[in-house]
Amino acid sequence: MQQEAVQTERGQRSQRVGLVISNKMDKTVVVRVDKTFRDPKYEKVVTRGRKYYAHDESNELKEGDTVLIKESRPYSKTKKWLVIKKIEGSR
Repeated sequence: MQQEAVQTERGQRSQRVGLVISNKMDKTVVVRVDKTFRDPKYEKVVTRGRKYYAHDESNELKEGDTVLIKESRPYSKTKKWLVIKKIEGSR
């Protein structure tokens, strides 16, 4: 009896779009992802942000670039995201 090779697909990894706020480290960028929502009590639009450390193998991103990042294996203690592509250059 021969076993067939079954290709299992990993779960869908999360992706985020954010702004590069720092590129001072080697092969690492800091990406700020903003989330906008309406306050439930006061009905005011509120913006909250979070910083993600992402791996940039080519070291070509600059501050102000808009990028797409996705969750990946841990590259270090804090770096667990990977830059997929540059969406828009800095202004």
